[in-house]
Amino acid sequence: MEVSDLAHLYGKELHIKQISKWLRGSARAQEISKRAQLNSSDGHIIDKHDQFFRDHKLLLVLFRVLGVMPVQRGEIGRITFGWTSVPMLYAYVFYVVTTVLVVLVGYERFDILLNKSKKFDEYIYSILFIIYLVPHFFTPFVGWGVAYEVCDYKNSWGRFQLHYYKITGKDLEFPLLSTLIIVISLGCLILAVVFLLTLSALLEGFTLYHTTAYLHIITMINMNCALWYINCRAIGNASTALAAAFENDIEHNCSGYIIAHYRVLWLSLSELLQKLGNAYARTYSTYSLFMMTNITIAVYGFTSEIVDHGIRFSFKEVGLLVDATYCLFLFFVFCDCSHQASLNIADRVQTSLMKIELNKVDKGTRKEIDLFLIAIQMNPPKVSLKGYNVVNREMVSASVATIAIYLIVLLQFKIGLLNMRG
Repeated sequence: MEVSDLAHLYGKELHIKQISKWLRGSARAQEISKRAQLNSSDGHIIDKHDQFFRDHKLLLVLFRVLGVMPVQRGEIGRITFGWTSVPMLYAYVFYVVTTVLVVLVGYERFDILLNKSKKFDEYIYSILFIIYLVPHFFTPFVGWGVAYEVCDYKNSWGRFQLHYYKITGKDLEFPLLSTLIIVISLGCLILAVVFLLTLSALLEGFTLYHTTAYLHIITMINMNCALWYINCRAIGNASTALAAAFENDIEHNCSGYIIAHYRVLWLSLSELLQKLGNAYARTYSTYSLFMMTNITIAVYGFTSEIVDHGIRFSFKEVGLLVDATYCLFLFFVFCDCSHQASLNIADRVQTSLMKIELNKVDKGTRKEIDLFLIAIQMNPPKVSLKGYNVVNREMVSASVATIAIYLIVLLQFKIGLLNMRG
């Protein structure tokens, strides 16, 4: 495709204004034209239609409390971040206090690993407990360091919702999202508390004092998965609403003007999905590596115990298996919800376009249908972590294959050592 054609395809507002000249008499076109006068840079207008912010406000508060993402509604209609803002000052203090706890507990865990761990299962557990402390030190890089990009992504939601209102005449809704956030957030906290108290009660050397260093880390790991799920679910809600509105419009008023507007709206939603991946690229790249490392070590520890002593299913063996299963579950949720969000954006709208009977519409409408289909083909909706990886179900299978390779190598090395000793 020539550069001029691309410019025509993506010259969104100009193209719509051109085709609106021959549809000024349409009542539907006049409605859209009237709402198009709303100023997208007016914070009050954005705030009025920003239902996504109102529904997921609690999630932003929780991440501020954890000191991970100190962003705020600093201006009407806009999410802001500043290195000297009140949430950031709180994050500094919180990070310093928790760092002291993490270093003290980490020192004790290293001491147990180097001087007190004699059995293999104790050694593996000590390594895992040390690895669980590592995410704390990533916070400035994967949290504060991407705050400006996260603000841009969050603010894009406000613009998209206003755009949706201009075209459909309705505010975008997110059914049960606020309730779901409350339930998931409480679940993440309760799960972290129960997990740590169980370890403290059943594992020798894991005192109640140690749980203070792990509580915010385990909660943060759980909440990161919840954050990704909520964002993907919201994009799924938006794509479903867009598709439903589009189907209704083309059923009653299938015109080039309407289709052109929905093409621009669809491209905005696809861009929103891409911004999600770009904004949190650092966060979820390290998140994925952390999960893979945990799964590999936990499964290796479990299979090594089987090789050494057979299947006994002691508490420590089951603990390793539960740790691996838990991390794999979180990793699967992370990849699967991205996959579902990507599918939802394209499939239903594309199907609706394909169902339009071309012999019953005019030449201009047929051209707009072609342009919409080309836009979908050239902009496949996908979540990419700044090009390093595409987050979908294939990422799960590829990661499991990589983990399996490492496990085979490690087990071969262990069996080789046992044969040498024998």
